[in-house]
Amino acid sequence: MDRQNLGFGVFQINLLEASGAPAMAATEQTVFFKSGSIALEGRLCEATGAQAVVIAHPHPLYGGDLDNPVVAALAAAYQRQGYNTLRFNFRGVGASEGHYADGRGEQEEDLRAAAAYLAGLGKPPSDLAGYSFGAWIVLKLDPPLSAVRRQLLVAPPLALLDFADIPRPRAQLHVIAGARDDFAPPDRLREWATHWQETARLHLLPEADHFFSSGLSQLAALVETLLEPPPEP
Repeated sequence: MDRQNLGFGVFQINLLEASGAPAMAATEQTVFFKSGSIALEGRLCEATGAQAVVIAHPHPLYGGDLDNPVVAALAAAYQRQGYNTLRFNFRGVGASEGHYADGRGEQEEDLRAAAAYLAGLGKPPSDLAGYSFGAWIVLKLDPPLSAVRRQLLVAPPLALLDFADIPRPRAQLHVIAGARDDFAPPDRLREWATHWQETARLHLLPEADHFFSSGLSQLAALVETLLEPPPEP
């Protein structure tokens, strides 16, 4: 696969600003936590409330990291809704130690380690969110994390990765993609979303492609809407 064609990293510079997406809502600090014998780099935003999310980035071999604009937009949306947020670099990315593990170490150790780090702060994650490769990692996590009540999958790349052997999610599943996404084709997502979970909800953004080079602010607004508590009767 050609990195330039896939585009991970291509839109990372100033895309949030150029797209009109809202800026980061709160202060984040760089943290490090253990995943097995290696240390992973993360960006932590601590809020006063109990709700928390771990956010997973796109493919490490194609420029994906915690500073990806979609990942940053997800973090900002959660922060504006009062969530504690942790976005982190998988092994071998940025200042994280180790090497790419073909999705196995990232799934079995790194994502769990990020969740355990939040739990150690008294903020066990109520949400898991992932973009592209990160969505694949979130969905494949088996066994699932007991505290998680919602999984947010942004542009799961059905055309690139194998989504066939997926454990049935216990948490409510939300799938978000662009109507112009060639890597997460909407027709296939309609079929697979309910295969993963009968109650899964699919949300399509009409102008967006896989990289949300347009539609990033719409993505952030949709995520905030999904996070709002239901109105009282």
